[in-house]
Amino acid sequence: MRGAEKHRGAIDRIVGAAMYLQTESRRLAKEQASSHGITATQLNVLKLLLAVNELSLTELSRQMMAKNSTVTGIVDRMVAANLVVREQSAADRRVWKIRLTPEGKALAKKVDVAPWEILQRAVLALPPAKLDQLIETLLEVVDHVEAQIGKPVARDKEKEAG
Repeated sequence: MRGAEKHRGAIDRIVGAAMYLQTESRRLAKEQASSHGITATQLNVLKLLLAVNELSLTELSRQMMAKNSTVTGIVDRMVAANLVVREQSAADRRVWKIRLTPEGKALAKKVDVAPWEILQRAVLALPPAKLDQLIETLLEVVDHVEAQIGKPVARDKEKEAG
């Protein structure tokens, strides 16, 4: 426990920064989304699909940490608004992939959720060796959090693929 006490101020500052970024990103996402006639959740879907191109409903639900039935309703409204389309997978006809329409892609690119992008730029500004060390350390932190709460809080695509 001595190490924890020694670093208490630094740890509090890191946790405070993460909480600030989360709170601010939610507030700004809600403001940005409503100014474009969508919900913050729909904005999250747009941003996620912009980053990964397409997802099945199950994959999208997992990424959003929501039930398939909840995400189905969100996607239905986004299809009706011409922001996303459902396309049958060529590899497995039982699977429907969700992807952005040109309108959805344009909106996703237009709407900026600054706090997370600030964090991404700050992290990417680190020298490669420090970035590697930070990633390794933070993944250990995520593992500890997941162990404490008894469920995954984040998805590591490389682990899932491997």
